[in-house]
Amino acid sequence: MSTTDAVPVSLAEIARIAGVGRAAVSNWRRRHDSFPARIAGTDVSPQFSLAEVEKWLRENGKLDSIGGRELLWPRFEALGSRDDSGLAIAEAARRMQSPRSPVSDELTPTARKLMEEAAKLGRSDGPRETFEFLLQRWLETHVRQLSTTPPPLAALMARIALDARIGGTDEELTVLDPACGTGHLAAAAVQEASGSRLSVLGCERDSTLAALTSARLAFLTDGQDVGTDIATCDALRDDPFSTVQADIALCNPPFNERDWGYEELATDQRWTHGLPPRTEPELAWVQHLLAHLRPGGAAVVLVPPAVASRKAGRRIRGSLLRSGALRAVVALPPGSAQPHSVSLQLWVLRAAPDGASAGPPTQDVLLVDATRFGRSGTRESGPHWEHLRTFTLSALETLDAPEAVLPDGAVRVPLIDLLDDEVDVTPGRYTSVAAEPSGDELPAAWKEAEALLSDLARHAGRLSELKFAADKPQTTTSVGDLVKAGALTLRSGQQAADGSTASAAGSVPLLTVSDLLTDGAPGGRVPAGSAPAIVEKGDVVVAGVVRAYKAWVHDGPPTALGPQLYALRVDSTKLNAHFLAGCLRAPSNGRQAGTHASSSSRVDVRRLQVLQLPLREQEAYAEVFQSLRDFEARLGQVGDLGRGLVSDVSDLLAAGGLTF
Repeated sequence: MSTTDAVPVSLAEIARIAGVGRAAVSNWRRRHDSFPARIAGTDVSPQFSLAEVEKWLRENGKLDSIGGRELLWPRFEALGSRDDSGLAIAEAARRMQSPRSPVSDELTPTARKLMEEAAKLGRSDGPRETFEFLLQRWLETHVRQLSTTPPPLAALMARIALDARIGGTDEELTVLDPACGTGHLAAAAVQEASGSRLSVLGCERDSTLAALTSARLAFLTDGQDVGTDIATCDALRDDPFSTVQADIALCNPPFNERDWGYEELATDQRWTHGLPPRTEPELAWVQHLLAHLRPGGAAVVLVPPAVASRKAGRRIRGSLLRSGALRAVVALPPGSAQPHSVSLQLWVLRAAPDGASAGPPTQDVLLVDATRFGRSGTRESGPHWEHLRTFTLSALETLDAPEAVLPDGAVRVPLIDLLDDEVDVTPGRYTSVAAEPSGDELPAAWKEAEALLSDLARHAGRLSELKFAADKPQTTTSVGDLVKAGALTLRSGQQAADGSTASAAGSVPLLTVSDLLTDGAPGGRVPAGSAPAIVEKGDVVVAGVVRAYKAWVHDGPPTALGPQLYALRVDSTKLNAHFLAGCLRAPSNGRQAGTHASSSSRVDVRRLQVLQLPLREQEAYAEVFQSLRDFEARLGQVGDLGRGLVSDVSDLLAAGGLTF
């Protein structure tokens, strides 16, 4: 095969195929003269022939079991065109389920041959698993050209819509997504409404995305009572479901699109709340969804934050409020979906139920500010999905219960306060006002601060009495040696599967380094059986990265650990867990065991040093270590409470009313 015909693969692709790290592949290349020569790329980013790489890996025993999917994917990527590779994946999925089905004429001869190989592999390795693998790699490759809805957000939107509707039955539901993309929202609706007889309708003007959505839903609904109809069209200009009334509708409309059909749709009957301005395409999608809801049906649409406040859309927003169609607005943390840099919003819409009066069912709107559940500086990993979902659903449970107590961050705003010159429905504008402390809360907060300061002073007094003998020699040993001696066992956390979500049943919380850099609470869940490192109460956890280095004794429920987190389980006859955590927590210990000086460097946990002391002396040290940890915790509590008091009192002073 000539180099022009060869399928190129990078070092990272070779590492994926062999199931090793990229450094290992670079090492093979340096040490083995027989390693394939570069056929393209540069010295920094070389590319190699897939066929030559596969042959070399086989001959050198680097492939214990060939990963057929990994070997197949570079050939899809080599097709060059996003549409060619996407259609080939969709056709392969169809052939996996129906081997005798006709092949699309849109496929090139090369894509057709590759599709047949993929279908054959899928039938032997698992059709759905093979399709999901190829789809995920396709999405990762073309991430800059596509706007997708993350699975956790799609699941949240589907659950909100299902809970918000009034009337109807759970046995038979019609679901509509008029801009379905690759089908994340439609798939989430099928999963959230499991057990119901569903009719899933979708529109997508990109034929490749429509084909992939159809393939995804075919696998997801196999064996279920679900009918699907995915049309290739522009739903605003050419609506194929104009007579359909859906129970729920979900939509993540195209972002920042100005050519949505303003001129040709000026007299469309869907604009019952007013003709959407040219610069407000999202309000066209909102009215499109409402036009397709049955009485009492609910819709959830993802919109940019400016839609809540732009001057051009105030008349339509006012009409949506007065009619009761707009029931709630949820402000999401930045990073929840593309574009990641802004705090997107969920608008919860509902059609008036049968027999309802012309006016709204209530005289207020629920505004929910969930922006605090974001992860600072970790945009790609998304927000704390589990916390975000729990908080949002708990707030929206009160949608039709005006007397219910709202969680902090949610507020009911009377329509009279919203229907002003701006008609601004941005949650943060109102939730901050609602969070002001009452006359009884502020004195209680000062009392709490006083108690914390007293407790902090007691800890400081005790710790100030500690004496240290600088010339007393002390011997240490490493964690690695303690493992060899059987004094403890060491397990490493691992990355969860991409895009995986787990329900509460049969799953455990997942703690990652990103969680430690924010509020320290686990931000996700994983199936218990898929987690190689689960810490139990009494285990020691170590964060093996310099920027988040810490060690502590776990005192919560069983929790799975992500990458760069380690679980140490001690033999209580040889080691005290709190003593071990205290020794490991020393900042100098982490620096000495670090691989290099940058904040992103790893810490070699096996090189961390621990004092060699008898168990009785360990217990005395452990008591002091715990006192020091309590002092640190109180210090943090005082700081948090103090900052809150300063903010609250400053707001109250600025509003006036101080008595002398």
